[in-house]
Amino acid sequence: MDEVVEPSSKNAGAPAQNSVENDTGRKTAGSNPKGAANHQGTALHFPPPGDGQQTHHQRHFDSLNRGMRAAIAHATGGISPHAVASAWIDWASHLGRAPGRQFELAFAAWTNAAKVARFATKRITNENTPAPFEPRDGDRRFQGDEWQSLPYVFIAQNFLAVEDWWGLATEEVRGMSSIHAERVSFLTRQILDAASPSNNLLLNPKLFRKTVAEGGQNLFRGGSNFLEDLGREITGELPESTQHFAVGKDLAVTPGRVVYRNELFELIQYEPTTATVRAEPVLIVPAWIMKYYILDLTPENSLVRHLIEEGYTVFMISWINPTAEDRDLELDDYRTKGVMAALDRVNQIVPDQKVHLTGYCLGGTMSAISAATMARDNDERLASLTLLAAQTDFSEAGELMLFVDDSQVAFLEDMMWDQGYLDSNQMAGAFRILRSKDLVWSKITREYLQGERDEMFAMRAWNEDPTRMPYRMHSQYLRGLFLENRITAGRFAVEGRVIALKDIEVPTLIIGTETDHIAPWRSVYKTTLFTDNEITFVLTTGGHNAGIVSEPGHPRRRFRVSTRYPGDRYLDPDSWAAQAECREGSWWPVWWQWLEEKSVSKKVKPPKMGAPEHGLLPLEPAPGTYIFQR
Repeated sequence: MDEVVEPSSKNAGAPAQNSVENDTGRKTAGSNPKGAANHQGTALHFPPPGDGQQTHHQRHFDSLNRGMRAAIAHATGGISPHAVASAWIDWASHLGRAPGRQFELAFAAWTNAAKVARFATKRITNENTPAPFEPRDGDRRFQGDEWQSLPYVFIAQNFLAVEDWWGLATEEVRGMSSIHAERVSFLTRQILDAASPSNNLLLNPKLFRKTVAEGGQNLFRGGSNFLEDLGREITGELPESTQHFAVGKDLAVTPGRVVYRNELFELIQYEPTTATVRAEPVLIVPAWIMKYYILDLTPENSLVRHLIEEGYTVFMISWINPTAEDRDLELDDYRTKGVMAALDRVNQIVPDQKVHLTGYCLGGTMSAISAATMARDNDERLASLTLLAAQTDFSEAGELMLFVDDSQVAFLEDMMWDQGYLDSNQMAGAFRILRSKDLVWSKITREYLQGERDEMFAMRAWNEDPTRMPYRMHSQYLRGLFLENRITAGRFAVEGRVIALKDIEVPTLIIGTETDHIAPWRSVYKTTLFTDNEITFVLTTGGHNAGIVSEPGHPRRRFRVSTRYPGDRYLDPDSWAAQAECREGSWWPVWWQWLEEKSVSKKVKPPKMGAPEHGLLPLEPAPGTYIFQR
């Protein structure tokens, strides 16, 4: 039986007013115009601290338990010691009962050692001796002529041999948990990445020669860089280099106005730049795990600006940055008070027109949930649905799943219960671990040992302007979507009734990115397995953010695209990639053309800013006020 809770009645039927008070008592400027649709909703249920059946003393004991676990979580960065230990114990116990695997590993160790020794004896007299071990694809640690010289080529080959052996040693042993096998393999890679000779001043030829040539000045600069970063981390200051990319001055500068504000988001309406526009507006729902202006960086690579110049009326949601006061915000609040509230206001500003709903990352997941709910309820206000690097099925959600099991989620819940939210640094730490070679050790080597600061650029400045996640919402997200995969399992209930993606009939365009470590493209592609409507799937080069911010003229960009029509047979991801048309350049023009094809109305004069007759007066200029919340 699916777990749901009673419908939320907060703010139900509230009259129009200039300020809205949320359930925490905090007031924020905004309005709830009369006549706007009131969308009550439910959320996934999860047991609150201190169940109602507990006695007074039991609740105190439970709070003590959670407080202790929260203290441990703060010390471990939110990583559950039990989740880590259980994986190693599972691996070691099964390996201990597998003598065949033990002999296999012993033979592999002897073979790898022999390969390195044979290479060493031949390499001394012949520089052209081929190396027995090659770095994995994308591993640039041992590139350069310095690493081909003696003795450093031996050091690199010895490390790669050890890395190769551990890759075999951590393969799943018959009978052990698959998730434990993947976790042990992942943790082993983290240890090896930390122990890499490329991180060692004496073993890295580039670092050693640079240090000798500069008389150690690079280490002095690196120490200064470390102390500066440490001080900013302690005080919470943004890096000084981000001042070169100030929000509202250098970033997020597309002209527009905030036309609505409630306790959860600001709605930005952008000013038109063309004499006429498509009648159907575009509503963009960014993820609340990031600031919206990833889609409105500099004028050159702003998705919003390019879309406006193509003749579309564009609206953008700018979410709050939650604090401890927002701890009880629910996942469904982001649908009812977020997506649906924004859609209602867009309908008031641009009446009698359907809307192109566009969602990015977690905002795309919520857009898909909203579209499925609207389809179930015969709400026909959507013209199309676009999902940018957004998952609806989480069974193959990549290495992020290594952090999600009952033990780990409970551990994170206790930490969030204690502070009221998941802190941005805690989230950023998890993402950095996924790409530790590029985001951790290469940074340490470059900035603290070479003494060279990374160049600041727009996307990096955005990345260093993070957000938080409210406790209750994030717990429901982790349990209901990641852990239980309820959407595609047919167990995700909205307002007491289960929704289904197959109810969505509007044309849908889905973007996946080739090197996405947050929403792997094969996971994003699985939306096609659970739907029957017309879907155009685009697979572009780049990662979760760089693949989406792919303006025309961006070098080294290409993409694959094809359309699945109702009645077509399902293609698995790899078969799809093999037959899809490959094109050079940015995928943005394909989206503009697709939107034009799905816009059935003729071009009209741009709508006015806001809707004063509905109480939607233009407020602050874009990018608004919520974007500056720290």
